[in-house]
Amino acid sequence: MKAEEVRALSDKELDKQLEEAHQELFNLRFRLATKQLVNHREIPRAKKRIAQIKTIMRERELTKG
Repeated sequence: MKAEEVRALSDKELDKQLEEAHQELFNLRFRLATKQLVNHREIPRAKKRIAQIKTIMRERELTKG
């Protein structure tokens, strides 16, 4: 998802996306620990997605206040 697409989401949708991204990262780490993860580049992508969502949430918080 691109930054413009993430910015177009509502606050509730952002919360849901963040929760899903955390769950995805957990699953990837679990698969890594059990030697079932094929593509190791998925972990940094999930972390980047979480950071992107949190950044946009923080931007919205600062513009409101």
